[in-house]
Amino acid sequence: MKTRNFLYVLALSFGLFATTSCSNEDNDGETIVPIQGKYELSQTGEIVNGKEVLIDAAQNQSGCSKDYLELKLSNVAVIGDYSGTECNKTETTGTYVRSHNDLTLTFGNLSTTSDIMNLTNKELKLKDKLTGAITVYKR
Repeated sequence: MKTRNFLYVLALSFGLFATTSCSNEDNDGETIVPIQGKYELSQTGEIVNGKEVLIDAAQNQSGCSKDYLELKLSNVAVIGDYSGTECNKTETTGTYVRSHNDLTLTFGNLSTTSDIMNLTNKELKLKDKLTGAITVYKR
């Protein structure tokens, strides 16, 4: 009888430990979704009077595939831009560094750092630290 009670208490303790040790606070507010992937440019905007104002990305050429940002496992970043009536694609290659919820993109001599506002399996939302511009990408 004592053995069965001991096993019951042990199982109950294990169950409580398992549910309390996996909280969202373990990641210090940082998302745990991998950032690597290919993202299509979806929306751009800014914060006006404390509210996010987003519009469809004007950079996307009408009738063409959407411009994109690809972040590779090797910290290589590629920007794809479709333009003209023939939808010509231009790719620019650079690097990226993620540090907690900051993303720094470097293309040539130009480097920008953004806050990662949202990162899910379907969306990457960035806010430029210098200009405050918001860019939304969809996977």
